[in-house]
Amino acid sequence: MNYKVIIHTLGWVLIVEAAALVLPLICAIAFSEPYILTFVICILLCGTLGGLCILPKVKNKTMFSKEGFIIVALSWIVMSIFGALPFVISKSIPNFIDAFFETVSGFTTTGASILTDIEALPKCMLFWRSFTHFIGGMGVLVFLVAILPLSDGNNLYLIKAESPGPSVSKLVPKVKSTAKILYIMYSILTVIEALFLYAGGLDVFSALTLSFGTAGTGGFGILNSGISEYSPYVQNVITVFMILFGIDFSLYYLLLLGKIRSALRSEELRTYLGIVFVAIALITVNIRPLYSTIAETLRYSAFQVAALITTTGYSTADFDVWPEFSKTLLVTLMFIGASAGSTGGGIKVSRIMIFIKSIYKEIRIAAHPKSTHKVTMNGRPVEHTVVRAVNVYMAAYIVIYVASILIISLDNMDYTTNFTAVVATLNNIGPGLAKVGPTQNFSIFSTFSKIILSFDMLIGRLEIFPILVLFSPSAWRK
Repeated sequence: MNYKVIIHTLGWVLIVEAAALVLPLICAIAFSEPYILTFVICILLCGTLGGLCILPKVKNKTMFSKEGFIIVALSWIVMSIFGALPFVISKSIPNFIDAFFETVSGFTTTGASILTDIEALPKCMLFWRSFTHFIGGMGVLVFLVAILPLSDGNNLYLIKAESPGPSVSKLVPKVKSTAKILYIMYSILTVIEALFLYAGGLDVFSALTLSFGTAGTGGFGILNSGISEYSPYVQNVITVFMILFGIDFSLYYLLLLGKIRSALRSEELRTYLGIVFVAIALITVNIRPLYSTIAETLRYSAFQVAALITTTGYSTADFDVWPEFSKTLLVTLMFIGASAGSTGGGIKVSRIMIFIKSIYKEIRIAAHPKSTHKVTMNGRPVEHTVVRAVNVYMAAYIVIYVASILIISLDNMDYTTNFTAVVATLNNIGPGLAKVGPTQNFSIFSTFSKIILSFDMLIGRLEIFPILVLFSPSAWRK
């Protein structure tokens, strides 16, 4: 275990967080809010500790898979701890566990909240809360790889540990260039959405915060009513961009290179879009009696389907009062999630596809033992290591899911609340049903349950294994 490179990288993570805190500081100055000292203290604390970590020279920057997993897991925990300090110091969220839950929810792009009155927060805190979505959407380690020579060419381990999906590949030969391309595309799409929202009549602050929430598929809003108060134009813009941010970013790179056919051949893309459109059609028919016009019904249906399959979690309607068929379908979408390589959460469409194809392969082999069958994606065989990783992921997911429900059931909430609270946190969605529905929040849970749900959010965002590696004694041996 290369402890020095772990400490060195964590130092850079703190420095990046210090730099990120400058933006809400500027927001506090712009709106003349009395929280300038709060952010100055947090910036100095992160910057000083980060500086002390990177001060010793690291001669051996080599890292392997276990270092990559541990760095990523510790980075997200450290970011969340220090990211909670502005809320605690300013007394916007005076309880540290509550502030930690809110910050983890932001960085992991979950959007679950313990706040009962969002609009009571000062604008600088609302900005920081939403900006954590943007930071966590593509990943802070991906950003570090893009700007720093961290580990002598082994940066792919960091990207693999942080990026969502059953497998991760480079867009170009150099990992550093891949990271730069991802962040540039991510930032450009965010700016484009903000411009569309600004053109729709929103002020700069609202356009930016909503774009951060959409880009990271996080879902933190700045109004107690969520997105329902905004115009149909704004809701439609957000719907489109939620779907776009749920697509594998490598396909956008293919489009930029003019390889349109290669991008459209993606089996995952076709399945993802197919699920979206079929779900919209089914829910539109099911909820049609609840709304006055077909256009209004379609808008609500499309928004909620996009919000939940991409795990953004925004809401324009209280879908908890929709018919049972629609609610069941929406919960199913929460499990499926967005595409691998996107900023969305959930199990991921490609992982679901590989898992189903694996089951079909085993059925065919059981019927014809002498035959040979392979799992394929995009016309190519999927490596056995990827198939095995998917199967292990699904098994670990089920174990963690069931264990989490059992633990939080000690709070004596109803089953629907417990079931969907874990769905919402483990899949990084935000709202669930019943007492954690779109018009409710997570403040009802005990401190212990909030800690469990916070780690569910981290486990979901980092796709289980980086967090589990932290608790493996063998990973820490030299």
